[in-house]
This record gives sequence, C-alpha cells and structure tokens, in this order.
Amino acid sequence: MEFIENKEEEQRQLNGIFKDILKYSPSKIVGTIGNAIIVPVYTSLLPPEQYGIYSLSIAFLSFLCIIFSDWVGLSGLRFFRQHQLAQDLSKYLSVLVSILTINITMMFILCLIFQANFCSFFKIHPKYFFAVLFLIIPVAIRALLFQILRAQLKSTSYTFSTILNQFMTIGFSIFFIKYFHMGAIAMLLAMGISISLTDLLLIYQSKIYIFFRRPKLQWSVLFPIIIYGIPIAATSLSTWIINQSNKFIMNNISGFKDVAFVGVAYSVTLPLLMTIFSIITIAVVPRVIRMYEAKIDVRPIISRFTGYYILISIPVVTVMALYASDFVNMLANPKFHQAFRLIPYFAFGTFFMGLADYTTLQYHLANKTYIEFIIKLISGILNMVLTITLIPKFGLEGVGIATLVGNFVYLFLSTIIVLPKLGILYPFKQLGLIFISFIPFYFLYEGMTKGTFNIPAGIQMLSLLGIFYAVYFLMRYLTNKAIKNN
Repeated sequence: MEFIENKEEEQRQLNGIFKDILKYSPSKIVGTIGNAIIVPVYTSLLPPEQYGIYSLSIAFLSFLCIIFSDWVGLSGLRFFRQHQLAQDLSKYLSVLVSILTINITMMFILCLIFQANFCSFFKIHPKYFFAVLFLIIPVAIRALLFQILRAQLKSTSYTFSTILNQFMTIGFSIFFIKYFHMGAIAMLLAMGISISLTDLLLIYQSKIYIFFRRPKLQWSVLFPIIIYGIPIAATSLSTWIINQSNKFIMNNISGFKDVAFVGVAYSVTLPLLMTIFSIITIAVVPRVIRMYEAKIDVRPIISRFTGYYILISIPVVTVMALYASDFVNMLANPKFHQAFRLIPYFAFGTFFMGLADYTTLQYHLANKTYIEFIIKLISGILNMVLTITLIPKFGLEGVGIATLVGNFVYLFLSTIIVLPKLGILYPFKQLGLIFISFIPFYFLYEGMTKGTFNIPAGIQMLSLLGIFYAVYFLMRYLTNKAIKNN
C-alpha cells in the first residue's frame, strides 16, 4: 500500500487529537485519583490475606476477559471506520454482539465442566470462582461498548461513564465491606453492580440498539475480526503472564500475604500510571486508524505522540522509583509497606509496556497482529521462567526483576521488527532535551536527599518534577527561537 503525505489532513487530525485529549482527560485524571483512593481504602478495610484473595480474583477475571471478550471490543474499534464508510454498521455491530455472546456462553460451559481444574490451577476458592464468572458478563459488555464509543469519537460520553463507574465501584465497595463484613467478595459484588449500571448508560450513549439487527454471521465480516482479534487475545494473554501471573506463582510459593504485597505494588503502579499515560493513546489510535484508511502517512503523528508519552511518563516513573518507600506509605496501609520493594521494577516495567503501544501500533494498522503475539509470547515465556527461578532466590525482588525484563524485551523486539513504511520515526531532538532536563533533576535530588534540611517527601517529588519540566520547556523555547532566527 502506498502512503502519501497530506499536511492539511495531518493538521486537521492533529487538532482533533488534542481536542480529544482534553475531552478524555477528566476521565483519566479522575480515574487516576480513583485508583489512588482505592488502594488506601481497601488496604485499610481488608487484612493482607483478604486483599491477596481479591488480587487473585481480579487477575483470574482479567485472564478470562482476555480470552473471551476483550479482543472482540478491540476488533470493534479497528474495523468500525471501515464498515461505517461502507454503510453496513448494522451488520457489523450485530456480528460483534453475536461473537461476544457465543464467547461468553462457551466460557460458562468450559468453566463449569472444568471447575475443579480451574480452582486447583489458579488456587482460587469456588465462591470467588463463581463470583468472577458472573462478573465477566457486565465487564465484557462494558469493554465492547467503551470501544464503540471510542470509534464513534464520543470522548465526552466515554469520560462521563468512566468517572461514574469509578465512583460507584468505590462507594459500593466501602458499603459492602463496612456494613456487611463480606471481605474480598464485597469488592467483586460492588464491581458487578456498578458496571451493570454503567452498561445501561453505555447502551444509551452508543445507541447500539439503533444499529442492532438480527445477525447474519457472514464469513466476509467474521474472518477479518477473527484474524485480527485472536492474535490480540494471545498477545494480551502474554501481557497477563508478564504482569499478573506472578500473583499465582507467588501464592504457590509463599501464600496470600506475599500475594497482597504484589497486588498492592501492582495497584499503585500499572493501573495508576497507565490510566494517566493512556490519555494520549486513547485519543491517538482512532484518528491514526482513520488516517491510515485514507492512505495518509501516519508515521509523523505517531512519532510526535511517542515523544509526548516519553516526556510525560519518564520523569514520573523515575520519581516513583526514587521515593518507592514514601510512595507506598502515602497510598497503602502500613501493614502492606513491604510492597515498596517492587515499585521501581513495576514502575519502569509499566513505562516500557506503555511505550510499546506506539512501537506495536504498526502491526495493528497492517492487520499483522500475529507479529505482536509472537514477540509478546517470547517475552511472556521469558518472564515466566524468570519468575519461577528468581522468587525462591530473591523473594519479592524476583517478581520485580522478571516483570521488568519481560516488558523491556517486548519493547525491544517491537523496535527491531519493523514493517515497511510503518517504522516509527524517533523524536531524537525531543529525547535530547529530555536527557538535558535530567541533569538539574539529578543535582536537585542529591541536594535534597543528602542535605541537612528535612524536606517532606511529597515536596521533594513535586520539586523534582517541577525542575525537570521547567528546564525542558525553557530549553525547547530557546531551541525553537534559535531555529527561527537562523
């Protein structure tokens, strides 16, 4: 496929991306605040063992969603514009709903037949097993409808629904834990109620009921969805192996208490960071797909926002790693303090995983998601081997090292396996300014941590971020001014 340079369309989509970022920002900012609130609330209300059970249940839920539901929603986003242009959205959306229904039905059949095997393999009590099974129904519906809203560019509706769902989940969880003393099951019940109510709102916002017709499962519609979606599911499963299978391995080796430490470290890094980092990704991807379908060169846009991602994320994860102990003290109950040992590994692992969203976008555009699956599978297998090997030797740090290496290898492979005319254009100028900005950052850190004054950790963190961005934008201003003068 030949791609052309279209500056006018590129600028139009660029303006649209910035507008979408502003519209999506409230949901992501509130989501970040919500994730930050959840951890101290849950760790205060639950003992480590119950929090460990909750973490395992959510990891099991994520496992089932990856296999049976999430890839359907992502396929819905990828091909929505294509079918919209062809004016056959009714047929397309009906097929998506049919696939999701068939998948969930198959999931229930398999899980009921092999219940004992699932419970034994994942070390999960039957009570939590069945709670997760029923929870996946509203979760799967939400995942599909959220992607449809993104494809429709209804960022305001997406934002409102996300915020509402976040606060309802927190409210119901506190209510059930505090007044009914239900432990970990209370949070699963709260999620089920809040997500079900959100689903009703999403059905109205997306107006999927207008397009839905009696489905005819035509191979011409099914085949691209399956070819695109199945590798995504396999890739997501490899991501799950890297970031969440460690909870089950840790449970087999050390028990629920150490699982709770892993769960807390995970909760204050990956969900917290990716929620705020995805403000860019969630706005960029739908419009990049539109440009690609119009045969416009998308590499400049991807390059620009890759630089923005690094600019936003790298100072944050660096500060989080440097102040891991203080960070956990601020966001979790003292009985979970040992989770700080994992923070540096999980924070930078999350950075590598988020950056890979930009380097692997090429495979999604070219509908060659099997390449992403292969490199993620390699990373996942490596992570699994390292996790099993390193936990007995290094304990919690073994989990962290394995997670960091797995995510880095995934990013590295995606940068060297490049498709023709889709290779990322690295923003070297921006990377240079970021590197320079870390020089005063380093000296300020040394001065605050080794000086005689006792400066609160929170002020130190904000000061470091402040000096970094002040130097960066000053250097950028001076550089642009020098270019204009020449």
